[in-house]
Amino acid sequence: MHFDLPLSELEHYRPVEAAPDDFNAFWAETLAATRTFDLNARFEPVFPLLRQVDAYDVTFAGFGGASIKGWLLLPAGASTPLPCVVEYIGYGGGRGYPTDWLLWASQGYAHLVMDTRGQGSAWRQGDTPDPQAGGEPHLPGFMTQGILNRETYYYRRLYSDAVRAVEAARAHPLVDSSRMAVMGGSQGGGLALAAAGLMPEVKLCLADVPFLCHFSRAITLTDDAPFSEIARYLRTHRTHTAAVTETLRYFDGLHFAARAQAQALFSVGLMDTVCPPSTVYAAYNHYAGSKEIRVYPFNGHEGGENLQTLEKMQTLSRCFPLL
Repeated sequence: MHFDLPLSELEHYRPVEAAPDDFNAFWAETLAATRTFDLNARFEPVFPLLRQVDAYDVTFAGFGGASIKGWLLLPAGASTPLPCVVEYIGYGGGRGYPTDWLLWASQGYAHLVMDTRGQGSAWRQGDTPDPQAGGEPHLPGFMTQGILNRETYYYRRLYSDAVRAVEAARAHPLVDSSRMAVMGGSQGGGLALAAAGLMPEVKLCLADVPFLCHFSRAITLTDDAPFSEIARYLRTHRTHTAAVTETLRYFDGLHFAARAQAQALFSVGLMDTVCPPSTVYAAYNHYAGSKEIRVYPFNGHEGGENLQTLEKMQTLSRCFPLL
């Protein structure tokens, strides 16, 4: 069912939610601290049975110097630098295997997939622990880890990792560092918005049904996870609402979207109860760069699925034509 605002209102829905006065300073300081650790990006060849794609096991230093895993996929035998897509994963998922990620290299692009620290246990396995949270990948929830303070909140680490993933990709000799795209769906879309807002080097942002946007509305509009983790937390911790609200202001996709200049393609499902349409449109309407959105009126959180993949392929080829 259509439970949110009608499309005619969504198209103009631009809530007034000011970023904290020190939003830019907080993220500049966070990334400066992250970059005190050597990136140390390493690429180890794996899966030699693949014939059309060269696969590499990636390791780089993320927030706090933690080792973040990923995959780099390249068209087999590539010899000149290629445009690169850095992809982020949805909530609870991990990097899986290189065979899960063959599309973009098959189209002719470099493709770095970032594993998600601490996640990778709900629907596809991951290999990256979260040392600050005590260890190995585990099941959700992550939405309330350290949520009483911006310094300790889980997504401070994850957004920083997302930036470092772009830097790791740019460090590879077969990546054209001037033609960088970020991509993801749900949590991955939220991370793509954060990376685009924090890195002017990003030239294209492909954000499908993005999560982590317009927290103030989302946590009161939907009972579905992951946003409901925050509501359930506050149902018990009744005196923590002000602290949680203040923390989330530093991590809201609205504020990253308002700072992003990359060309963007969004998608939204008007029956999406996980990332309600108004939260997606709030980010889209705040987005500062040139932008388009694909609307799927009868779809939920799956969005456009394979049809949206074709839209992204076409957008990528227009923005970064292969030489």
